[in-house]
Amino acid sequence: MQWANIPNIFKLIHPVSTGVLKRKMASSIEFQLFAPYNKEANLIGSFSDWEPIKMEKGDDGYFRNKVELEDGEYRYKFQVRSKSWFLEPDQWVDIIDPYATDIDEYTQNGILKIKEGKKIVDTYVWQHDDKPLPADHELVIYELHVGDFSGGEDDPKIRGRYQHVTEKLDYLIDLGINAIELMPVKENPGEYSWGYSPQHFFAAESNYGSTYELKRLIDECHAKGIRVIMDGIYNHTNTDCPLTQIDHDYWFHHEPTDPDNSWGPEFNYEHYDENLDLKPAWQFVGDTVDYWVKEYHIDGIRYDAARQLDNYDFMHWIVNRTKEVAGSKPFYNIAEHIPENPAITNLDGPMDGCWHDSFYHTVKAHICGDRFELEELKNVIDCKRQGFLGATNVVNYLTNHDHERIMAELADRSIFDEAAFKRFKLGVALLMTAVGIPMVWMGEEFGDYHPLSQESNKIDWNLLKNDLNSGLQAYYKGLINLRKHNYALYTENIEFFYEDPEAKVFAYTRWNDEGSRVVVVANFSDQYLAGYTIPNFPDNGTWHEWTGDYDIEAGENQIMIDLPEYEAKVFVK
Repeated sequence: MQWANIPNIFKLIHPVSTGVLKRKMASSIEFQLFAPYNKEANLIGSFSDWEPIKMEKGDDGYFRNKVELEDGEYRYKFQVRSKSWFLEPDQWVDIIDPYATDIDEYTQNGILKIKEGKKIVDTYVWQHDDKPLPADHELVIYELHVGDFSGGEDDPKIRGRYQHVTEKLDYLIDLGINAIELMPVKENPGEYSWGYSPQHFFAAESNYGSTYELKRLIDECHAKGIRVIMDGIYNHTNTDCPLTQIDHDYWFHHEPTDPDNSWGPEFNYEHYDENLDLKPAWQFVGDTVDYWVKEYHIDGIRYDAARQLDNYDFMHWIVNRTKEVAGSKPFYNIAEHIPENPAITNLDGPMDGCWHDSFYHTVKAHICGDRFELEELKNVIDCKRQGFLGATNVVNYLTNHDHERIMAELADRSIFDEAAFKRFKLGVALLMTAVGIPMVWMGEEFGDYHPLSQESNKIDWNLLKNDLNSGLQAYYKGLINLRKHNYALYTENIEFFYEDPEAKVFAYTRWNDEGSRVVVVANFSDQYLAGYTIPNFPDNGTWHEWTGDYDIEAGENQIMIDLPEYEAKVFVK
């Protein structure tokens, strides 16, 4: 994408010759800084030997200056008289450009690249924009952290990079994944981070590699039919974000609106600038989203802390904007709203879907044996019972980056080895057959057990050498294959047709109008039930039990099966 498509960053002027005989051409590049109520601003950079270049302020709130630059790479910053309440009045501060697309981590300067008289992010040329991508209802999402998703190196200190994810795409394809959700990859301070305290909203995390490598990862995903969903943090920022230094209260709330859930300066989506007829936080975040959709060709956004955003008008606006920018390709907007609220996705709601946190809490408690509440299970397996309208309105998961891994939860209850893997598989069967979009947290598919940590915590690929772990992965692979290819599981259709609360057994069926049908029978007890009869079976005839790969006959609207403890049977007609 050309930089001219991105508003409010740099206005590029056509190259202007500075001399007929000069071998290198210089171009007039306009720098600009939006700081409408600040008194003065300067530009400093490697091109000026770091001597200040005064910027002139326009009626639109932008400071501007033009600099003649030859093709090449430069370092630069702005100086501005701050209006932030925690600094001295009109104190001069040095800031990185809030719209900088690359940051020199060591010098803490913005990086400007000029090629053929134009500002570029990098030289990547997209190869696979024409490849078809799965629709929202077809998705099986894999959430991963780039730094901890790498290739099983002997040295546990080696951090993952964009290229390592690219190298493992065939693994994800073999598993059946058709969408990855990247934990935040916007530039954060430090060498290791989960990314939930973004400081530079237009710059990709340099610890993982170059912008070129990130684009190649996304392009290779598209080549393989994998959509890329980005984790976006638009509730808050890092305290050292350049906007906080320019004029804190112009973009952010003066104080936390919810002190118990505050992670940094919070964008103020209510603030309206009457003089300039704009909402500052809307403008900045809108520019950010435009940039990532256009420059990196992403296919969806997961909105962190949507409950704390607390502004449906803004969310409607930003979601509509993503779809306009994305054009004809599918784009999925997901809210992390804890606890979930159907209103955020339904007819008047802004989002396409939301994380279904009650699914996690309920299924975890039941496979761990903490309790058995049949209605509670039914409510999360059929999200319509909670007020959601459709199959794409919820994203179901057994765990994610915010929760302990299931294997760790089971170990805390002294459930290990085969018993733990059996219970885990029961949860997987529900995940892949419930109404909604399934999501897998990296390493979950083979039973990684490492406890939750925001320190470096690379997943352990060596576990796949163990029979139990590789068996769990094969189980995941089989049910993901069913989820993707049996269209009954794309619908909202579900009926709970059998219940035995005393035995802790229940059964449900999914179907579509073309004749596809799936039946799930689940045993949440610790008892092996031999010769167990399920009445009111949806259809007579031959059924295929998917997880065990065998056929069984149903007659007189019932079926008789052996139903082991903490196990689900999945029948396909």
